[in-house]
Parts: sequence; C-alpha cells; structure tokens
Amino acid sequence: MRTRPRLTDRMLPLIVGAAQVVSHYGAEENQPDRLPVDPLGVALLLVGPLALAMRRTRPVLTLVVTLASTFAFIIRGHSYGPIFFSPIIALYFTVVLGHRRVAWTASAVAYVFLVVYTNWLAPVPSPGLWHTIAIAAVMGIALAVGEFVRARRERAAEHARVTEEESRRQASEERLTMAQELHDVLAHNISLIHVQASTALHLIDDHPEQARTALTTIKQASKEVLTEMRSLIGVLRDGAPRSPAGGLDRLDELAGRSGLDVTRRVTGRVRPLPSGADLAGYRIVQESLTNVARHAPGSAVEILLEYGPDELLIRITDSGDGTPAESLGGGNGIPGMKERAAALGGTLTAGRHGRGFRVEARLPIPEETP
Repeated sequence: MRTRPRLTDRMLPLIVGAAQVVSHYGAEENQPDRLPVDPLGVALLLVGPLALAMRRTRPVLTLVVTLASTFAFIIRGHSYGPIFFSPIIALYFTVVLGHRRVAWTASAVAYVFLVVYTNWLAPVPSPGLWHTIAIAAVMGIALAVGEFVRARRERAAEHARVTEEESRRQASEERLTMAQELHDVLAHNISLIHVQASTALHLIDDHPEQARTALTTIKQASKEVLTEMRSLIGVLRDGAPRSPAGGLDRLDELAGRSGLDVTRRVTGRVRPLPSGADLAGYRIVQESLTNVARHAPGSAVEILLEYGPDELLIRITDSGDGTPAESLGGGNGIPGMKERAAALGGTLTAGRHGRGFRVEARLPIPEETP
C-alpha cells in the first residue's frame, strides 16, 4: 500500500495551473470576441488548480472552489477552454472519494449555468448546439470514469476484507483443531498413565516384573504426551513444522502402548489416505482404546479397518470382560469422535455390543482406481 503520494500526484496543482495559464493565451487567439485576461483573470486561472492541493482531504470544498472560480472567470467574459481543467479534475476526485451525490448535483448545476449563460446571458452569441453537447459530454466522461474507478476500489476493498476474514476464520479453525488434537493426546495418555499406575500399585508387591511393565508403559506415554505438547506449542509460537502426526500406519505402536489385548484386522485394498482422514481414523481408534482402558481394562479389543471403493470403515469392539477402573470424570470422547467424522462428511456410531462396546466410523475416501 502506498503511504506517500507520488511526485506527479503532489505536483498536479502546479501542472494544472501552468497548463491553464499557458494554454489560455492560445484559446484567446481563437476567441477574439472574449475579454483578454488581466491580473484578476490570471488569479482566477490559478485559484482552481491551487484548490486541487486539498482534493483528497476535502474533495467537496475543492469542487466548490474550482466551480466558483470557473463561474467568476466566465462571467467576467474571459475565453472558454482551459479554465475547465481544474473543475473536471475536482469532479472526478469527488466521485472517486465517495461523494457521488454532491458530484452529480454540482455537475447538474454547472451544466445549467453554462447552458443558460452561453445561450442567454453572454454578451456574445452562443457557440452553438455543438458547444452545449460538448460540455455535457466532458462532464459525463469525468463522472463515468470516476464511477468506474470508485467501483473498482470498492470491489478491491471488499475482496481484501473477505480475504482477511477468511484468513482469520482459517486461523481460528486451525487453533480449534490444535486444541482438539491436544485434548485427544492428553486424554489418551493421561488415562493410560492412570490405568497403568493403578496396575503397578496393585502388582508392585506380589508381581514386581508385571509392575515394571506397567511403569515402562507410563514412561513411554508421558514421553509421547510431552513431545506432542512441545510440537503443538511450537506451532502456536512461531509456526514451526510439527513432528509427523498420528496415522493409521501407527496403530500397532498405539495398541502396544495401550496395555490392552488388541488384535487388528484389515480387509480391502489398502491405499494412501488424505491426511485429514488418516489423522481422524487414528484419533478415533486412540479415543476408543482410551475409553476401553478407562472403563474396562483387561478387555480384548478388535480393530477392523475395511477399505471400500469410496469409504473406510473403522470398527473398534471390546469384549467387556475387564473390571472398570477408577473413574476420571466425564469427558468429550464420543462427541469429539463424531465431530471428527462429521467434519470429513462421514458418520460415527457408538453403543453397547453384547457385553462390551463398539465404535464404528465410516469416513469417505478417494475412490479406488483400477
């Protein structure tokens, strides 16, 4: 965006003033019946151009001054022509800067004055119909160009506003996505740490080796949650690239850390997935395993991934054989999983299945190519 006017923009009043004064002497030679300029006439030729210096800050006042000096110049009987430069420029800027009603009204008043004066009040007969039409044409061109430029500027400003709003919306959605990611990571790992800590406390006296396994799982889970938190905070702080996000290719690692008896089955032709679907699938499985570890630790869990022609089915089923762990309070697990699926145009259902529980998500994926 330009913060300082260009040199030609600053010099416009002087350029117009010089043009009006110099070219006026040529106009006098072609209009010998009009009054030659005197010092007052030269002053009137300069008033309008000098008023153009405030055309951007006070366009209405500029238009009034230029028209008034023009009317006075013509009424004194001086030649037509160059005197019209400054009011035409002032008219253009008045329209561009948004004072459309003032500009059109002033144009109508000026046109009526010129028509009445040249046809009935001037001491010399009117130059004719062509002169009247020419006045209307010049004013019309100035107004039309001003309206065009004003409309373009308004469209550009609206486009910039929409772009800025879209950027803010995307930034807000990104922050919400990061918050959800942080929630899912914390919920999973803290629940896992809680369950494994309870197991370690229960086994530490009679089965120290099994307690060691539980403590190792706690160490790995706490390390992962710290890594994820540093990654997300780094993105929020300075846009640093994140470490690789979770994906369905990491399900074995996820299952191994859960401390549950997990089996995984895959059907259909496995193929690369869009990052959104890949991460959503991983988080859905993660949240499901968290719920099993929280509410029925010790249950057997089956994870089914079924790649269809244009849909990925993710089904997590637990046997319900475990004993409920100590409650950690309510959460937003299932609603959060439903929001993830819905955001991709998919669906998710969750509910009792025999003695256990089943989560089933259907996510749209690119159609399978031959």
